[in-house]
Amino acid sequence: MRNDISRADVEDFLYREAALLDEWKLEEWLGLLTDDAAYYVPPNDHPEGDHRTTLFILADDIVRIRERVKRLMSPDCHAEYPHSRTRRMISNVRILGVDGDLVTVAANFVCNRFRRYERVREYVGAYRYVLKRIGDDFRIKERRVIIDAHELGSLGAVSFIL
Repeated sequence: MRNDISRADVEDFLYREAALLDEWKLEEWLGLLTDDAAYYVPPNDHPEGDHRTTLFILADDIVRIRERVKRLMSPDCHAEYPHSRTRRMISNVRILGVDGDLVTVAANFVCNRFRRYERVREYVGAYRYVLKRIGDDFRIKERRVIIDAHELGSLGAVSFIL
């Protein structure tokens, strides 16, 4: 395993992921995931919790992620039809560790959501990734979204991939 992973390489990957999500290219986004990927949104009072012992807002394995994408892309998904407009800002990208072909990464984010007939919502928090190195690129093995809000009610329904 090469140990020449740079922060710039990781940033480029995260920026590409953010662009796919903001452009609602969810099928392409699925291509960034490993076959055993997981997507977690822990509760804001236990952000480092384990999804097996703590009630998470989201705890999706790859099967559930694919089903979520399928639902979100359907015109019958009234919670996201028409789709929200989102714009993500990613910052403070840090490589926390490298173990073989796995890279643990942290980053901060702000995601602005624009939805018809609703006020603009702002989601602030941190991403935690476990990326799998495949050649000169990465795939997402685990994606954890830690929302910084003290209470989630004011954020409304989070019906898109944060």
